[in-house]
Amino acid sequence: MSSTSTTKNKQGFGTSPVFFTAISTILGAILFLRFGYAIGTIGMFGGLLIIILGHLITIPTALAISEIATNTRVEGGGEYFIISRSFGLNIGATIGMALFMSQAISVAFYVIAFTETFEPLFEWWSRTYGWELPRQAISLPVMAGLALLILKKGANMGVKALYIVVVLLAISLIAFFVGTPSETEAAVIGNQNIGFFNRKEFFHVFAICFPAFTGMTAGVGLSGDLRDPGKSIPKGTMYATIAGMLFYLAVVYKLATSASQEDLLTHQLVMKNIAIGGFILIPLGLAASTISSALGSILVAPRTLQALATDKSFPARKVNHFLSRGKGAAKEPVNATIVAIAIAFVFVGLGNVNFVAEIISMFFMITYGSLCLISFLNHFGSAPSYRPRFRSKWYISLAGFLLSVWMMFQINAMYTIMAYAFITLLYIYINSYHKNRKGFEAIFKEAIFQLNRKLQVYMQQKRSKYEKNEWRPAALCLSTNSFERDKIFSLMNWISYKHGFGTYFHFIEGYFSRQTYLDAKSELDKLIHNQNDKDNSVYIDTMISPSYTTAIAQTIQSPSISGMENNMIIFEYDKHTPEELDRIVENINLTRAGDYDVCVFGQSNKAIKYRNGIHVWIKPTDHTNANLMILLGYIVLSHPDWRKGKIVIYSICPKEQMVESRNELRELVQTGRLPITLSNIEILPVEENIAVKTLINQYSSEAGLTIVGFREEQLKHSQMELFDGYEQTGDILFVNSKEKKEIS
Repeated sequence: MSSTSTTKNKQGFGTSPVFFTAISTILGAILFLRFGYAIGTIGMFGGLLIIILGHLITIPTALAISEIATNTRVEGGGEYFIISRSFGLNIGATIGMALFMSQAISVAFYVIAFTETFEPLFEWWSRTYGWELPRQAISLPVMAGLALLILKKGANMGVKALYIVVVLLAISLIAFFVGTPSETEAAVIGNQNIGFFNRKEFFHVFAICFPAFTGMTAGVGLSGDLRDPGKSIPKGTMYATIAGMLFYLAVVYKLATSASQEDLLTHQLVMKNIAIGGFILIPLGLAASTISSALGSILVAPRTLQALATDKSFPARKVNHFLSRGKGAAKEPVNATIVAIAIAFVFVGLGNVNFVAEIISMFFMITYGSLCLISFLNHFGSAPSYRPRFRSKWYISLAGFLLSVWMMFQINAMYTIMAYAFITLLYIYINSYHKNRKGFEAIFKEAIFQLNRKLQVYMQQKRSKYEKNEWRPAALCLSTNSFERDKIFSLMNWISYKHGFGTYFHFIEGYFSRQTYLDAKSELDKLIHNQNDKDNSVYIDTMISPSYTTAIAQTIQSPSISGMENNMIIFEYDKHTPEELDRIVENINLTRAGDYDVCVFGQSNKAIKYRNGIHVWIKPTDHTNANLMILLGYIVLSHPDWRKGKIVIYSICPKEQMVESRNELRELVQTGRLPITLSNIEILPVEENIAVKTLINQYSSEAGLTIVGFREEQLKHSQMELFDGYEQTGDILFVNSKEKKEIS
């Protein structure tokens, strides 16, 4: 380690600033100004339930932060740094910007709350001069003084001031807990606050009180100024969270047993009527708590903004450079502090941030839910690199995530939708100018791996139970022409889109070596890149083998990643180069060893006319093939490419069987097993002097896709000629089913 780095570590803060920043924010304005109202409205048990529910969200979040902080090297930016290094920079920047706005506006919220300590002054002014003195007369100068303190002295002075206000806060709380109501007041109070009433008002009151619990992550924002974040963040955050919860439980009991319901509802600072020397000490405590909370927020917000700019989260290079600059060895975020102060001044000037405060709560809940989700996914993914020194439990993290989302909707469903809509649009915008940075996949990749692994094993163990279930295709395709012809990818996508699964192998002829491996890897990257632009649904891989036959043998033995057995192989060729059929015909019999349905796809130079639909030709010899051909037609048609197309079935049969054939098809249509109308079925009689190929060329010359069946006996007899003679048609799919499929 360099000397510079060592010096910086020695100058960093320990655990105490994390704890005091968090606890002073937790025991803030809401404690003094709103908990009396809460107890008066919903009773002591309702107040206790608020604390329990609030901490069912904050404790899992504190555990999640502690866990992640002991696994990752935490730098400046606090919660933003943790989220961005877990979810990826783009989603991290999205939540980070919302988090910064919440933190910056919180400064204004606490400064406005601070002005309530001057309530006697405002009342005296109104009585003396006959008009209301604006709250801004106090809040704006206080905001200016706070800004000057931070800009001049930086975080060191902020932490020193933090210790002073924590002492004042402690004195006021001790005076409150020691104080008791008079005998007369005690007789009036009785048990009137013991209970849980006005239950319909519970979530409204919870929304007012929840910001009291959001301070537990305030100390995390000092991560860049700590000697050992992996040690200080878990200890400071957990100690503050638990201490805050115990304080609030005690405060609720004290308020419920020391003040009447009328006083709780009508006196905003009812605590001063209970505390010893409350007229002085409680306003002093409110002043200390609000200033300390504002101080904590104004220390944290600029560091979040600075970390965002350091990661180049903003679209303008000059903006990133300006906001990321720091002053001195500790890189004090002066420029970012100016921006945070400017935002706070705007909202202090407005004088009332109740509406905005509820939106802020939503974004804090989103942040907490995200942190819990990160912890859960890391547990579930079990990546070898995830080795935190402090461990939570996956079910605690999952409960914290689900509860935070549920509570957001309970508090205000519209604000919840607005909050998620805002961060979604913000993410889309950030992703548009940072396309090369990883997003959600950074955290979901390991979880998806684990889920897929468990599903694969489960499907294999239960395979015998599902063997007779409804058939669906799991198709394989092997081709050397991956870069010359792309219609085969279209066919595989149509099959894989909704009802089936497809695996495409790019065949590289040769022996496996370091060079062929590198070539295969390079070509696979190109294929994946090419297909990603086309909404690909096919799993793509490469196959290195000394011959086409050995490659086919390897392909049909390869396991499917879908969890079901591969059951179909698709060969492809260009209709204008029929010599390619030689090796296809030679290897079709090889696939019989694996009980595969076989398809041969002949690609034409014609553009696909989706509007003209899919033509399925059923001949008298297609008893085994017919249902598979119809099913494939339906599966292909479900792809969005074919949304304006339709299936047309041409049934060729002897004249004496035309009525029987039509009745069979009508039954399939009427029972819903054939998803077409009777008008799309045409029965054609067998004519001695007209070949079937002639009819297909005549009727299907403009079809988007033509499906024709073939039998193994025909292949043995006719060989390549079986696939010749369809020059007038476009793309054609020849189908041979191993056994008759059921159309259910």
